[in-house]
Amino acid sequence: MNYRDELRPWAIFQRLPNGQSACVYRFRTRTDADAYTSILRQGGGIFEVVFDQPQGVTQG
Repeated sequence: MNYRDELRPWAIFQRLPNGQSACVYRFRTRTDADAYTSILRQGGGIFEVVFDQPQGVTQG
């Protein structure tokens, strides 16, 4: 994961018919991700908001 992705930990994933998922967009805040997800769902498809924390980053 690059530095730009670390600044945007909230990601929207789309579930694909073959059982896989693909990252569609990344956001800094969950509120932005939730708002955009509701827009995407109007067009159809299954979308999910997840906190995608980079590996090796510790809180604390």
